[in-house]
Amino acid sequence: MLHLSAFADEIGPSIDEQIRACKANGVTHFELRSVNKINVLDFDRNLRAEIKGKLDAAGLGVVAIGSPIGKVAIDRPCAEHMDRFKIAVELAQFFNAPLIRVFSYYPAGGEGKGPIDPHRNEILDRFNQKIQYIQNMNITLVHENEKGIYGDIGRRCLDLLRGVNSPKLRAAFDFANFIQCGENPAENWLLLKSYTAHIHIKDALKGSGRVVPAGFGDGFIEQILVDAYAGGYRGFLTLEPHLLVAGHSHGETGPDLFHVAAESLKAILRRNNIPLA
Repeated sequence: MLHLSAFADEIGPSIDEQIRACKANGVTHFELRSVNKINVLDFDRNLRAEIKGKLDAAGLGVVAIGSPIGKVAIDRPCAEHMDRFKIAVELAQFFNAPLIRVFSYYPAGGEGKGPIDPHRNEILDRFNQKIQYIQNMNITLVHENEKGIYGDIGRRCLDLLRGVNSPKLRAAFDFANFIQCGENPAENWLLLKSYTAHIHIKDALKGSGRVVPAGFGDGFIEQILVDAYAGGYRGFLTLEPHLLVAGHSHGETGPDLFHVAAESLKAILRRNNIPLA
């Protein structure tokens, strides 16, 4: 069986409305990114405890800390960024989350400010530092192919994964982000499927890059999910619909469109006899 999770902050800011919509749509786990418009890395102890208590009471878990780690320019101080990473690790342990979502850095000066390839060695070094930190923990980093970072296109995602060469770093496969980089998700799936431990469900249209429900875009979502399941993938499908707002660091969908997104994915799974837990 596959498992359904979500960036529940797309539903709304409050933990109560996030839980309510997730329960109504059969989502069993959060990819925890924000509550009350506060980023997960900035939760204070009281908010952490409140969220965990409410999730536990609702019978919901946290599959991943949806951190922004690595979504910064590579020339930002490494020590400062590692301090933020350590908070993500602490949160993963607190919420019993096996995964931390990460990115692979913008060029020096920020997104679009120059070529990223010259920074490859520094990027690999920073990833190796993170891997070393979690080496003896039951935590895996999952790299999302976000537009503008080193691992935004298939060949550089593969290079990152091979270069780090650790089971502690896997891929979080995002269909729409590849489309928005002008890439073919089906071709990139062939490159990355052996490294993929997590899948984000977000579809988009070629050309405009507009985000649409799963199966209504050019992400080859149905084809890829069938192949993933046949190949033994039994992990999570994380809804990240972005159907109202597809922002730089967040998305908004609202409860009604979240239901549309969930049903679109479930229809794909039903057509192909892929069971959900």
